[in-house]
Amino acid sequence: MYSKLALGTAQFGLNYGITNDVGQVKTKEVRKILSYAKQNNINSIDTAIEYGDCELSLGKANVLDWRVTTKLPVIPKNTNNISVWINQQIQASLLLLKIPKLEGLLLHKPCELLGKNGKEIWKIIQTKKDEGLISKIGFSIYNPDELEPLLALYKPDIVQTPYNILDRRIKSSGWLQKLNENNIEIQARSIFLQGLLLMSPIKRNKLFYKWRFLWRDLESWLVKNNISALEASLRFAMSERNFDYVIVGVETQKQLEEIIRISKSNCDLDFPESLSTSDVNLIEPVNWIC
Repeated sequence: MYSKLALGTAQFGLNYGITNDVGQVKTKEVRKILSYAKQNNINSIDTAIEYGDCELSLGKANVLDWRVTTKLPVIPKNTNNISVWINQQIQASLLLLKIPKLEGLLLHKPCELLGKNGKEIWKIIQTKKDEGLISKIGFSIYNPDELEPLLALYKPDIVQTPYNILDRRIKSSGWLQKLNENNIEIQARSIFLQGLLLMSPIKRNKLFYKWRFLWRDLESWLVKNNISALEASLRFAMSERNFDYVIVGVETQKQLEEIIRISKSNCDLDFPESLSTSDVNLIEPVNWIC
């Protein structure tokens, strides 16, 4: 039986994450991480064309028998032939990854589908799916408010969404249940909020001082329940049955070992709603200006 965990790989191509002390993960370590993941029945990888050298690094490490999902960046404004451009992106990804087909292709900025070229873009990627180059197509969203206009026009196979102790919007909005009822694969990402949830108070940037009372409540809750931030974050995401996959990013095999250990333990914790927020300046990293 395959694991509900999937590997996030931004760190394999970029110096990614607010707590990343390692920098871009070297190919040797990538191989070790993939090998250990496979030994523990993890068979899905999440990547993106915009993740620097990530696809190249994965190709060097051999992901031939993995389910790889990548993301299509925003189409440049000066693109004359959208079909040719999209095909070039897909073919380049397959070449770098050294695989014959993609498990999934997601729009990195799906709001593009609501523009004048939206229907053309969707038709093109649907055609690539029909041709057998892609198994599933869908959206990578940042805010559940994006879903209503998108789902009024398109039927995705996959929706990838942020979900963590602080950011529960996909569930509280009712969209998590709706997506599940419509048989759409749902992937949770940003479960550590780019590492912010794992950061010690001493190391936390002064930018986040504004939410000091929320941090105080979270830290008190962790102490009360005798649980680490890593364990709480992982258990919170894994306990939500409506997610098909929970994406985790690591920089070392040791980190993955700890995540897998925790993921196999039972969770009977109550995560108070008071620990969540809808403040996009905190829960959407694009708004962080450190």
